[in-house]
Amino acid sequence: MKRIFISLLITCQSLLIGQVLLAQTSLNTDVLVIGGGTAGTAAGIQSARSGVQTLIVEPGPWLGGMLSAAAVSATDGNHNMPSGIWGEFRQAVYKRYGGPDKVATGWVSNTHFEPRVADSILQAMAAATPLLTVKHGYTFVTPIMKGGRVAGASFRKIAGGGTLRINARVVIDATELGDVFAKAGAAYDLGMVATRITGEKVNVPESSDIIQDMTYAAILKDYGRDADCTLVRPAGYDPMEFDGCCRDFCSKPEKLTTNVSKQQMLDYAKLPNGKYLINWPGKGNDIYINTVEMDETGRAEAHAKARAKTMRFIYFLQTEMGFRHLGLANDEFPTADRLPLMPYHREGRRLRGLARIDLNHIATPFGIADPLYRTGIAVGDYPVDHHHRENLKAPQHLGFYPVPSFNIPLGALIPEKVDGLIAAEKCISVSNVANGTTRLQPVVLLTGQAAGMLAAMSVKMKRQPRAVPVREVQRGLLDARAYLMPYFDIKPEHPFFQDIQAVGATGILKGVGEPFQWANRTWFYPTQRVRVSEVTDGLKTYGVAMPTTSDSLLRSAEAFAVAAALGGKDPGSAGRAAAWTSLGLGTYDPAAYIERAAFARILNALSDPFGRFPVDHRGRIIRK
Repeated sequence: MKRIFISLLITCQSLLIGQVLLAQTSLNTDVLVIGGGTAGTAAGIQSARSGVQTLIVEPGPWLGGMLSAAAVSATDGNHNMPSGIWGEFRQAVYKRYGGPDKVATGWVSNTHFEPRVADSILQAMAAATPLLTVKHGYTFVTPIMKGGRVAGASFRKIAGGGTLRINARVVIDATELGDVFAKAGAAYDLGMVATRITGEKVNVPESSDIIQDMTYAAILKDYGRDADCTLVRPAGYDPMEFDGCCRDFCSKPEKLTTNVSKQQMLDYAKLPNGKYLINWPGKGNDIYINTVEMDETGRAEAHAKARAKTMRFIYFLQTEMGFRHLGLANDEFPTADRLPLMPYHREGRRLRGLARIDLNHIATPFGIADPLYRTGIAVGDYPVDHHHRENLKAPQHLGFYPVPSFNIPLGALIPEKVDGLIAAEKCISVSNVANGTTRLQPVVLLTGQAAGMLAAMSVKMKRQPRAVPVREVQRGLLDARAYLMPYFDIKPEHPFFQDIQAVGATGILKGVGEPFQWANRTWFYPTQRVRVSEVTDGLKTYGVAMPTTSDSLLRSAEAFAVAAALGGKDPGSAGRAAAWTSLGLGTYDPAAYIERAAFARILNALSDPFGRFPVDHRGRIIRK
């Protein structure tokens, strides 16, 4: 009997071990992207396009994060800079709806679309990328660490149980709040930092753990004038919660947040096909809850509070504002309450990277000690837009701070010390104030694309991300039609786009920044004549003396001499005309004053200062 019992015990143990082993799956990949949000999707696509095996792991059923699953489907900024994957995504939106005019439906953005359309476009882009695999339904648990290096991660299957272990050569943290690098031990910051520490002139008096308000957005649909879509009165509803949301519902003038009518408030983010994005910042459905350091249960409870506030606001719109014919869209999200799959997080942890972009780098990129602009890998043009109305302990003056268009430095994606890891999404190395503009959808798409490019190069070069040359990453992005410099007046279809971008990143020719409404600018002025003084100043940085010139403007023949001074080969007076023509510059006149675009073309083609003078992550020239 005893032998039978022991035999049965061994059999049961074997079955149990077998079940555990079956519940555990282990995979290997070159690049692991944790999070299939806005940055994560772009990172995965670019990494795989760059020739390495890539795996995106996403807890939800959709791709795109804030663009789709969080329903923030009115894009902010970069309308005039259709860079890289952002331009590709927008073109697909145009194609789906029939052109740019079909998506200019609201007044907050030039590009509006239904969230499910964003997901379908990104899913199609991912599916068309052979080396990319996407796994849905797994939540991140912990990184795999090997000697201080991130070597993969483990995940828990949300439905049905089981775990997934993925070994990877490079990991990209594309989570909404920076959960991966936090657990990997990378240094980070959270909340506001006093201006006496940052040097940013924005009057933040004290450091704190305050972050921006979050929002559980919603998509309403017009069901027809005679329809009554009114919700059951939500628990705790009080219409005065939304006092001051518009001039049609405001008890006192000082409570008015934005001087718009109720119809203008609704049309703020009107979408195609009779739908409306509800993401109203002024006494609408913003809410202050800091979920960053909460566990999974705490976050779920906080999200429930945010969902409840949005339901109260929708009920307010239906009853007090008279929009009873608008109800939650029945053809958007696969959720029981028809709300989005996730909240809109504007801010989380902020990595401490090899470089940090702050408001001074954005406002005066050419006038600071570290020329981070030379290392640019993504661009943006939206004002600094902070949401703090729901937390009166926060400074209330940070909305729409004027800045020019700007770029993101590569070093902002790389932790100070932890290897094997790259940051993307909104958790890159940026100041709290600057996060008010770097957090927006097009910038995050482009940051993700750069993270994917860096990860792929890290794998192919067999180097840690911090050891991949800055210029190599930038060249890869230029080949992908992405911007390095935030030039308003040079589009990817310009015949000298890459030349201008590359030379601009050297600083030999500098742009001119201009704060401008909701779409800030940096002008390159391609048809403007080249001033000798600016070239002289640009060459000094590289230890090169300006060749002798005849007057204050540079002539065509003298441009060849400048290229030679930078290490290029001057074809001489006999060969200059042929070189000029071969470079697509038209008819050569040696005495004519040269334009900036033509000068950039000559410098890039004949001397390649972009490649000849490598830079580190601070933008400083690496002297050979």
